[in-house]
Amino acid sequence: MATGTDQVVGLGLVALSLIIFTYYTAWVILLPFIDSQHVIHKYFLPRAYAIAIPLAAGLLLLLFVGIFITYVMLKNQNDTKKTQ
Repeated sequence: MATGTDQVVGLGLVALSLIIFTYYTAWVILLPFIDSQHVIHKYFLPRAYAIAIPLAAGLLLLLFVGIFITYVMLKNQNDTKKTQ
């Protein structure tokens, strides 16, 4: 059973994800259809970052997953050597 703190943290993560999704969707899908002189453009980064930021985040995610898998495999290998 989840505690109150777990529920608050979970709700916060869901809210943050929803905000990021809404911002990115508006930035990538809606913004190209709005006139470039409109004031709303000052609240968004240049469109080149719409590809660069998710690409960098994906590469970092793959890097951390690879490091974690390598760490676990090396740790298991060392534990196996100790038991033999």
